[in-house]
Amino acid sequence: MIIKALTVGPIQANCYILGCEETLEAVVIDPGGEADRILLALSESKLTLKYIINTHGHFDHVSANKSIKKATGAQILIHALDAPMLNQLSSSAAMFGLSSDDSPPPDRSLDEGDAVTFGTITLKVIHTPGHTQGGISLHTDGAVFVGDTLFAGSVGRTDFPGGDAATLKLSIQNKLFTLGDEVAVYPGHMGTTTIGQERRHNPFVGERGIL
Repeated sequence: MIIKALTVGPIQANCYILGCEETLEAVVIDPGGEADRILLALSESKLTLKYIINTHGHFDHVSANKSIKKATGAQILIHALDAPMLNQLSSSAAMFGLSSDDSPPPDRSLDEGDAVTFGTITLKVIHTPGHTQGGISLHTDGAVFVGDTLFAGSVGRTDFPGGDAATLKLSIQNKLFTLGDEVAVYPGHMGTTTIGQERRHNPFVGERGIL
């Protein structure tokens, strides 16, 4: 599997391009801005975009939805509970003194146990609420893309509307920590980590910490 990571937008969110090496079909996870950079990265690898997947609805992860969909025709996928955020991006960004285009509505809703297939690759959808009500993670062999649910040595904020600390802890401990210690974790901000590292050492939800 091709994995390209781009840090985009004023809040420096991680955007991931995943591509199938056999068919060159691709998905983009969390296009938070800088659509031109994302489109260039797709073009450089000769990838055809099939889906735009939003792990949650915060503007710093979805602001390029509109531009990328217009350029590629790719379908927008998000959990139904976060879908209403997509037409409120301009007002959400303005609260931080920033700007964002509102997103087109989703073409498909995702929920626990759903699958997203591109080429020979399948992503399993895991509903991981807590940062937002409709937060999702995307698991495939050896990797999980977690949005703002889990970070290296930290966890997602729960003080935004729809956030809940207890729910976030359950999502991480009951759903992510069961995936296997060697699974690589690709978060929505900052660097990668592993499930084993966070299960053992995360000060908020790990074996040595309390949320």
